[in-house]
Amino acid sequence: MIRPEILFEDNHLLVAVKPPGVLSQAGELELPDMLTLLKADLKERHQKPGNVFLGLVHRLDVNVGGVMVFAKTSKAAARLSEQIREGRFEKRYLALVQGICEPGSEGRLEDRLSKDRRDDAIVSFAAADGKEASLTYKVLDALADRTLSLLDVELETGRFHQIRMQFASRGMPLYNDAKYGRLEQDGDRQIGLWAYRLRFLHPITQAPVEFRSAPEGTMFHPFADAIARLCPHPASIG
Repeated sequence: MIRPEILFEDNHLLVAVKPPGVLSQAGELELPDMLTLLKADLKERHQKPGNVFLGLVHRLDVNVGGVMVFAKTSKAAARLSEQIREGRFEKRYLALVQGICEPGSEGRLEDRLSKDRRDDAIVSFAAADGKEASLTYKVLDALADRTLSLLDVELETGRFHQIRMQFASRGMPLYNDAKYGRLEQDGDRQIGLWAYRLRFLHPITQAPVEFRSAPEGTMFHPFADAIARLCPHPASIG
């Protein structure tokens, strides 16, 4: 059984690293999912009888890895969800994009996205009836030929496939993203996107908390130095 890395746990929260190829929660795909894996782990480690409560408050795409927080009580789940709705739950990603980017440059992307539920994909990024989608980014590093760049991305909204679609629509698809770009590593479910940092208020103590995870996967290896500067420690509280 897959055992996701646990970065932090108390009576209210469980923070873990989701590997690429694992669902956030059970779905139509016959793949392992974080909720099931973590519930089984909690049950075993704490010798809990009966069902284990664990609340899912946010998701990551199946082919995206990174930090996720789960609620161990309904009160914690409600308060974390409130922070997300009010934009007080900060999510940052490392993105590998294909295209010409200048290290040190910054930008902000704004679109209106609509989703085709039949095809499970974004069909328009300028639809009048679409949902507002915005993010900011900074180019941290780039290969010498500028064909692949590492970006630090902060989501201001959390729309379906938002980062993937917004960069692809501007000619900078994420590395190995077959849906919006092209497949580079055949048979690899991982794309060039990693949720490396979460920052929010602890739902009970209200203390600011922050958790980080350096990306896994060979695709990130050329940018090891830049990543090490961002992810020296997995977690901090206070």
